Amino acid sequence: MGNYDQSKRRGIVVIKNFDELIRAAAGFPRVKIAVAAAEDLDIIAVASRCADIADFIFIGGGKKIEGLFREAGEKISGEIIDAGDHAASAARAVELVKTGRAQNLMKGLLHTSVFLKAILNKETGLNKGNLISQITVFEKADGLQLLTDCAVNIKPELNEKKQIIENAAELARALGIETPKAAVLAAVEVVNPNMPATLDAALLAAMSRRGQIKGCVVDGPLALDNALNIEAARRKGIDSLVAGSADILVAPDIEAGNMLGKALVFWAGKKAASAIAGTGTPVIMTSRTETIENKILTVMLSSYLAGCHLAA
Repeated sequence: MGNYDQSKRRGIVVIKNFDELIRAAAGFPRVKIAVAAAEDLDIIAVASRCADIADFIFIGGGKKIEGLFREAGEKISGEIIDAGDHAASAARAVELVKTGRAQNLMKGLLHTSVFLKAILNKETGLNKGNLISQITVFEKADGLQLLTDCAVNIKPELNEKKQIIENAAELARALGIETPKAAVLAAVEVVNPNMPATLDAALLAAMSRRGQIKGCVVDGPLALDNALNIEAARRKGIDSLVAGSADILVAPDIEAGNMLGKALVFWAGKKAASAIAGTGTPVIMTSRTETIENKILTVMLSSYLAGCHLAA
């Protein structure tokens, strides 16, 4: 993501649900999205349903992509660029973004590791030295809920968790949450020397109190129940500005984040959008098993972020 801090613009726009996100994205100029490994019927469906806000460049096996358009009964609606294997396709998509031919980058039917390798390439990639992290956005009763990191950082250390929080806080502010509250999750809400996640959480909370983490309020360790439910926090005697009202949930590692995120989508049936932070440009990276609806929401989020960047 780039500089999307709404506080630097006049009139903070507060996005409270996905319908408002879609309307906000539609209010910005169209964006062009480069899709790596676009040989996927889901990609064709997403491009068709997002045609009002974005133009797509489909990169991959050209003949196969053309065949998928015919199979879907859709007219070819964008440029098709023939590329070799998935690595070549990802590299070409990144190149289009770097040279300005596209504003947003999208992962198609390829492994996350291949996609990220192209982004992180020191010579040709998008990374500008920042930590890259993933953020999933869900709806809740009174607004939007962010969860990080579900897909990129496997076992982040303390300073990496600090950057993960700051990345998520930047996205939260872009969505209109002026001072986001971040709960650093653990299995318990007390420090236990045998549970490293609780030690990191306590240190991050202390760093926040001393102004070492910018743009948000951080507390932890907090268990999931008392991070989200104020009554659960009261029952456990937790006095916290974050407990019961966390905007951002910070998972201790990728396993916890990934399982929580997928449980919310596949078990609880939650709609979700996701973003990649630290790249300087909006990146659409969803699981290959993600629903079409959630892929569309992720495109909407990336288009909104691109619009915020242009308007900043």
